[in-house]
Amino acid sequence: MATNLADGSGSRPETGAATPIEARVKLGFVVDPWLTLGHLQHGRWDPSVRIGREGIWRATRTPEGLATVRLVRDGSALSVSAWGPGGGWAVVALPRLLGAEDDPDAFEPRHAVLRDLARRWRGLRFGRSDTVYEALVPAVIEQKVTGIEASRSYRALLRRYGERAPGPVELFVVPAPERLAGIPAYAFHPLGLEERRAETLRRVARVAPRLEAAAELPAEAALAALQAVRGVGPWTAAEAARAAFGDPDAVSVGDFHLPHVVCWALAGELRGDDARMLELLEPYRGQRARAVRLLELAGITPPRRAPRMPIRSIARL
Repeated sequence: MATNLADGSGSRPETGAATPIEARVKLGFVVDPWLTLGHLQHGRWDPSVRIGREGIWRATRTPEGLATVRLVRDGSALSVSAWGPGGGWAVVALPRLLGAEDDPDAFEPRHAVLRDLARRWRGLRFGRSDTVYEALVPAVIEQKVTGIEASRSYRALLRRYGERAPGPVELFVVPAPERLAGIPAYAFHPLGLEERRAETLRRVARVAPRLEAAAELPAEAALAALQAVRGVGPWTAAEAARAAFGDPDAVSVGDFHLPHVVCWALAGELRGDDARMLELLEPYRGQRARAVRLLELAGITPPRRAPRMPIRSIARL
């Protein structure tokens, strides 16, 4: 069937764990789902998301239960399949996930590099998953480590303690909050997670219902609500806010590489710090994360003058 989900107000279809919803979805806005949803994949082997030319598969924990959604290009529309008790919720929420509430035209690129990138990546939108706990778990795991280390730990956590998602492909969702909160501290070590991040994950899990309510708050209040959890600082809150709330202004202050990227791209400076990065991004306040995302998509990096950050495995210590 063809469904117009431009405003997210369509009726909710019913589905079971084995019988999928099938719909052809026409969105009332310009979007490239591959660009827009790419940041939800945490590493190439993320067991909850698969993104390829043939389509996008995503497993998620919705307020109505587990769901797996598949998106495939179908001319000017999307062919959508959804499995699981949360499948109906996921289909109705799809426009928000793809950025129906985002306003790319609010971004006014003053710098020539950003103007060119905004034209090139016109289909990029900031969508919101509205699943806060699910966004915070990988953000905590990614604290202060390389991307390879983080994706390895995230994959191990989901495969060891997560749940098998419904549908025809093998995908996993993050552990239920009560499951994650009950994992003993020592069990995180083989996953590559030291005590600090393990304890933060358990604290996040214990207050998961309260965190989900942050999705209804204004941007600043939502970020503050996330940072009220000990161990969740500005960097982690911003990483989660972009995924859960679709916040186009959430800048990951405290990132190891990001200030250098921004300072090089916008000022030709080889090195930078958070203060200088924020100074350069100030003209784009309200859309700063969009500027950063465009630079990341372009792969702009300053010339390397130091060795790469070493990849470690605490599970072997």
